[in-house]
Amino acid sequence: MITKSQLAIQLSKLRTFTNPILKLEQYATDSETAAEIIWTAYLDNDIENRTIADLGSGTGVLAYGCLILGAKKVYLVEKDKEANKIASHNLSQFKNFKIIKSDIKDFRKKVDIVIQNPPFGTKTIHADREFLKKAMQVSKKIYSLHKTSTKDFISTFAKKNNFRIKRIISFSHPIKQTYKHHKKSIHRTKVSCFVLEKISCS
Repeated sequence: MITKSQLAIQLSKLRTFTNPILKLEQYATDSETAAEIIWTAYLDNDIENRTIADLGSGTGVLAYGCLILGAKKVYLVEKDKEANKIASHNLSQFKNFKIIKSDIKDFRKKVDIVIQNPPFGTKTIHADREFLKKAMQVSKKIYSLHKTSTKDFISTFAKKNNFRIKRIISFSHPIKQTYKHHKKSIHRTKVSCFVLEKISCS
């Protein structure tokens, strides 16, 4: 069994975007951040032997972490062809995953857990809301990474959809110089993983 630090090291070795698409807000998920989210889910019994969906899966960093910690199956839902090629390479040692080249709106399979790093909605307005909406349709437990400043929106949206925030894991998330408008080699922004769960009707 690997440790959290060993997981982060393995995630840091994966291939990332070669030509990221700004409109899709494609950024590499930091390996330390990804490891913290996945490890938290693992300790909460939300990884091992679970069927998981990674919505907007990009190059498969989150999916890789889930698979190496014993996920039963992981669905990677990503509409970008190039990202899917990289993800396929990154996950080549595994068999229990499926890459679905599709918009998340078309994904309808019920899963145990959703783990996602969706667009923050800075380029396509409400993109983050669409990811949350889909996650709530297909699962009762969600780990979703967003700007910390959107906490009130996420709390309100969760309540409207009969979910609650179970936990918030906050980070100073490093974003590497990815696009031409980025002036700094690394920019840190405050992000949080919101752990959401369906409220029981009983």
